[in-house]
Amino acid sequence: MSANNRLARARAIVAALPDPEIPALTIEDLGMLRGVALDGDTIVATITPSYIGCPATQLIARDVADALAGAGFPNARVHTILAPAWSTDWITEAGRRKLVEAGIAPPDRSRLRPPCPLCGSPETEQLSAFGSTPCKALHRCLACKEPFEAFKCH
Repeated sequence: MSANNRLARARAIVAALPDPEIPALTIEDLGMLRGVALDGDTIVATITPSYIGCPATQLIARDVADALAGAGFPNARVHTILAPAWSTDWITEAGRRKLVEAGIAPPDRSRLRPPCPLCGSPETEQLSAFGSTPCKALHRCLACKEPFEAFKCH
């Protein structure tokens, strides 16, 4: 298999891995996959956690290494970089769509309050700065009365 084919195959494998905290999205959807490269004959996948203290960082790195090993890349390495820091701006359009489909408001710097991902109403309120993961906050829609999580902008 050519180097380009190996690289494309490895990237496709890593790009398809679900985020352990939001399995409706892949690490590529979230913008955490920074690249997949060859270092000699070794595949090197580079990831950036959604924030420095993200408890899923080690799990994601292990999932990447395990997926690559299972696909025939036993010597693959995972490189975690912290700079530049991950930003919600890196979430792909597909990722933003998947967040809404999962009932999570995607980050939007242009709004003070996120619109409800369930009914679309802009009339929402924050209930707690903390959601099920540190990168999300808990909100409630004032129109449909349903609670929802919203990604914090950073």
